[in-house]
Amino acid sequence: MTGSGNGSGQVLDAAWAIDWLRRSAAVVSENRVALIELDRAIGDGDHGENLDRGFTAIVAKLDQETPATPGAAFKMAAMTLMSKVGGAAGPLYGTAFLRAGTAVGDATALDASMLVAALTAARDGVVARGKAASGEKTMIDAWTPAVEAAAAEAAADGGPAVVLAAAADAAEAGAIATDPLIARKGRASYLGERAIGHRDPGAASSALILRAAADAAAASAGSAAGGSAPAGSAS
Repeated sequence: MTGSGNGSGQVLDAAWAIDWLRRSAAVVSENRVALIELDRAIGDGDHGENLDRGFTAIVAKLDQETPATPGAAFKMAAMTLMSKVGGAAGPLYGTAFLRAGTAVGDATALDASMLVAALTAARDGVVARGKAASGEKTMIDAWTPAVEAAAAEAAADGGPAVVLAAAADAAEAGAIATDPLIARKGRASYLGERAIGHRDPGAASSALILRAAADAAAASAGSAAGGSAPAGSAS
């Protein structure tokens, strides 16, 4: 990390991206059963199992190779998730990471504006792949407020850690806000009003993964100043 104040001079490199992916794997594993239970209530019950398998495979790849840039790490994660995760989660998260990787290109370090571009591209990828919109009780209900919060912080000259913390906070609030919604997409849509009162598992996992990104950024900032931050927990 460089710079001071709100961290506007901070940049995040490949080490941050790798730490994000490893933290994501840890938090998904920690919350595997919780995600299964959320999905079992309104879906087919495999969301936690599928994501855990995918991120475990990502960690196995990271143990064998070290991506040189954040974009390379994102694309590796995308290819792994698409090949290892079945159902809707693999293509959706794979597309999100692939679009994020494309957005940042070969940059070796990401500032706040590049992070917003990556998050926006990831969200747009999920929208395109899932043909979903806000308010339909899907991952988008976590990703869209996350993108909006990140953009607002970046516009206010917030640094990467601040931007990602705002995104994570907004994603968590967005996931909670799916509780009273009627599902319009996927298996949950067949339940009609019976889906009310249940949190969307994709929104919940999105919040966990974005919190892992924020925790990794905070750790990156803390390591420059002599501190660190733990991974997040379930909703």
